[in-house]
Amino acid sequence: MARILLVEDDLDVCLVMKDALIDGGHAVEATGRVIAGFVLLGSHPYDLVITDVRLPDGSGVEVADRAWEKGIPALIVTGYAFDLPKDDLGRFEVLLKPVRPSELVRAVERVLQTELTQRAPTQIA
Repeated sequence: MARILLVEDDLDVCLVMKDALIDGGHAVEATGRVIAGFVLLGSHPYDLVITDVRLPDGSGVEVADRAWEKGIPALIVTGYAFDLPKDDLGRFEVLLKPVRPSELVRAVERVLQTELTQRAPTQIA
């Protein structure tokens, strides 16, 4: 079970995403603001951050960057991917809204599996 921070300001979208992630076996904390995301990242351990880009008090990319600085992978879910600078698109996996719950859960599993693979110790023969 992964611990996931979800940063999404649209309450309906947040509820659908949160339910899908919980049904997928994950523990989820949600907020709709950048600053609250920063606070939660500073006070709780997470395995993954999922964030919208356009938030009322800033950009979800800021949250993804803060997660990355802490060694936590991030997944961006947005309807505005084509407005993002190419650097942002290249650093994080991006899902386009509207995203199906099953697609979200598959992307989460893919990101978590990639992270586990990258962190696995190398065996020396």
